[in-house]
Amino acid sequence: MNMLIIIAIIFFLTYQYALRIEPKWLTTEHVKIFIKNLPSDLEGLKIVQLSDLHYYPNTPLSLIQKAVKQANHLKPDIIVLTGDYIDKEAEPILKLVPILAKLKAQYGVFAILGNHDYPKIVKTALSEAATISLLINQGINLTIGQTHLYLAGLTPGSSGNLSLALENHPPNVPIFLLAHEPDLADNYAKDSRITLQLSGHTHGGQVRIPFIGAPVLPYSGHKYDHGLYKIKQMWLYTTRGIGVIGPPFGPPVRFNCPPEITKITLFKA
Repeated sequence: MNMLIIIAIIFFLTYQYALRIEPKWLTTEHVKIFIKNLPSDLEGLKIVQLSDLHYYPNTPLSLIQKAVKQANHLKPDIIVLTGDYIDKEAEPILKLVPILAKLKAQYGVFAILGNHDYPKIVKTALSEAATISLLINQGINLTIGQTHLYLAGLTPGSSGNLSLALENHPPNVPIFLLAHEPDLADNYAKDSRITLQLSGHTHGGQVRIPFIGAPVLPYSGHKYDHGLYKIKQMWLYTTRGIGVIGPPFGPPVRFNCPPEITKITLFKA
């Protein structure tokens, strides 16, 4: 057989796999984070993170329903949603929110907005969901056992106001920060009070070439594109997210980069 034909067949089969199989291959990443001076009541705390759902047209609702079911099965203490619920159209948020409202965690479900979530309808729909707390440059002090945890959420990009989000922070309480774009961590880590940042945005690149990494990444997602990082005193985790984006950015594929539910467990260093 002609070598060019063999190469064309391999390319075709790889593309079909990346288009039809891996984007539906939902995985759970179990991440352990060891934190210095972690209060005893926070040791073993389980945080489940979902991000970048990009519902419609490239991410089926069935995949998101599966992710919600698996997230609840992990019996999390806290669930965080780190943005980009929609893709090209805003109205699908009205179908998506009732699915997300089924998420259950002992201390609550908390959400921030992503760079795709600018339509007012997205903010309104999430704000009106009784089981989801939307954090827009604000924070909330959670009582966990005999201690406290301050969870702060930022709006994406330059509109994120860290000072405003932390204005009600009680002294000596660990801060966990939800920020959609991971590369902004270099700025946030300058605040020594922040213990952990959770981000999405990059999708891990959607395509990751072995030994090379992701050839295409979004703005503010080139430096910390996937996985766990330590920046000064602050930990950062960037999830691959659930959904995909397609044209004009490229085909809606995943290769060596399956969709991810993240389960984070905290331990004392």
